[in-house]
Amino acid sequence: MVVLAIFAVAMAYVEAMVVVYLRRLLPLYDWSRISSYGDLCVLVGNSGIRWSEQTREFATIVMLVSVAFFFGKNMRERLAGFLIAFGIWDIFYYIFLYLWLRWPKNLLEWDILFLIPFPWVSPVIVPVCISLVMISSGLYMLKDG
Repeated sequence: MVVLAIFAVAMAYVEAMVVVYLRRLLPLYDWSRISSYGDLCVLVGNSGIRWSEQTREFATIVMLVSVAFFFGKNMRERLAGFLIAFGIWDIFYYIFLYLWLRWPKNLLEWDILFLIPFPWVSPVIVPVCISLVMISSGLYMLKDG
C-alpha cells in the first residue's frame, strides 16, 4: 500500500509539473483570465496541445492501471488499487498545483478535469470529493476482500 501511495504522489507531481511547464511555455496567455469552460477550451484548442494532452491523459490511465495490476492478486484487489492510486494522484495533483502556482485559490475554481473523449469541466471540489470516495471505496474493497 505504501508503494502504491508513493507512486501516486510522485505521478501527481509529474502531472502538476506538466501544467507548470505549459504555463511557462505559454507566457503570453493571461492565465488569470480563465474563468469559464469556454476560456479553458479556447486555450487548449488555440495552443495546439489538445491531442498531446489527450494522449498524455491516456498514458496516465495506463500507468494507473499498470501499477494496480501489480498491486493486486485478483481483479477485486487490482480495482481497489486503481481506485486508491487514482484518488491519491488526483488530490495530490491539486496540492502540487497550489504549492507551485497558488492555484486553485479555492476548491470552487473551475478546471478542465479530462479531455477524453471531450473536455470535462467542473469546480475543483468535484474531483477532490470523487477522489475521496474512490480512496474510501478502494480501502473498503481491500478490507472486505
